[in-house]
Amino acid sequence: MKISGFTIIKNAVINDYPIVEAITSILPVVDEMIVLVGDCDDGTLELVESIGDAKIKIHRSVWDKTLQSGGVVLADETNKAFQLIDPESTWAFYIQADECVHEKYHAAILAACKEHQYNIKVEGLLFQYLHFYATYDYVGDSRTWYDHEVRIIRNDKKIAAYKDAQGFRVGNRKLWVKPANAFIYHYGWVKSPEQMMRKNKNMAAYWNHAAIQAIANSPEQVYNFDEYDSVQKFTGTHPAVMQKRIAAKNWQIELDVNKKRFSFKDRLLYYFEKLTGIRPFDFRNYKLLR
Repeated sequence: MKISGFTIIKNAVINDYPIVEAITSILPVVDEMIVLVGDCDDGTLELVESIGDAKIKIHRSVWDKTLQSGGVVLADETNKAFQLIDPESTWAFYIQADECVHEKYHAAILAACKEHQYNIKVEGLLFQYLHFYATYDYVGDSRTWYDHEVRIIRNDKKIAAYKDAQGFRVGNRKLWVKPANAFIYHYGWVKSPEQMMRKNKNMAAYWNHAAIQAIANSPEQVYNFDEYDSVQKFTGTHPAVMQKRIAAKNWQIELDVNKKRFSFKDRLLYYFEKLTGIRPFDFRNYKLLR
C-alpha cells in the first residue's frame, strides 16, 4: 500500500498560511508529497523548498484568472495536483494550506487506509473537524462549521474536487466513505485582526460572492472577530508542528463562550446536538458506508 499526499498553495507568505505545518503534519503517513505552487512572487516557493524533505515533489502552476466564482479555481488547482500523484498509490491524502493533522492520529489514519485498501466500495476516508477561531484557544462549535469532510480519497481519477475543493465527488455523485478515526485541525480563522482582513481582501479575487466582496470593498483594516454565533474553549493539545507558530502569536483576543447568537430554530438544534451528539438536517458532502 502506498499513500500520496497532495496540496496546493499560492501567496502563503502574504496571507500567512501555515503551509509548512500543513505539509509536515502528514509527511509521516505519506510516501510522497505533491505540492502544487501557484504563480506568486512572495517567497512561497522558497518557503516550501525550505522544508527540505525528500518526499516532497514541487510543481508549478498558473491559476486560471477566469475562474473567479465561488472559489472554483481552488478545485481546478486541486484536480491538477491530484493528477500528479504516483499512479501506483492506493490513496491520496489531501491537506489544505490552513489544516493540520495531530501526530496522535497518524497510527489511526494508517490503520484505516490499510483496513480498506482492497474494498473498492470505499472511495474515501472521512475526518472529523476542529475549527479554531480568532486564537488557538477557541473553536467554533455551532452548525456554522462543517463537522466532517473527506480528506483521503482513493487514487481513482474519476474522483474530482467539488466546487471550492472542500470535498470531492464522482461527477455530481457523493463519495462512499468510511471513518478515518481522526481529526483535521483547521486554522484558517486564526490570524491577527489585521492579517485576517488582509487575507480576506486578497482572497476576494477568487470569490465572486456578495459577503466576500463587501469585505474587499470595506475601508476597515482589521477584522471583527465578534461576529460569531458560538465558540467554546479548546482544552486539548495542538499538533507538535504548530507549537512554534503558536508561541510566536502576537495578538490577544478574548471571546465570551457564554454568548450565543442563534435563531430560535438554530438554538434548538444546537442544544439538541450538545445533548445527543446528533446533528440533524445537516448537509453532508459524502455518503457513509455502514
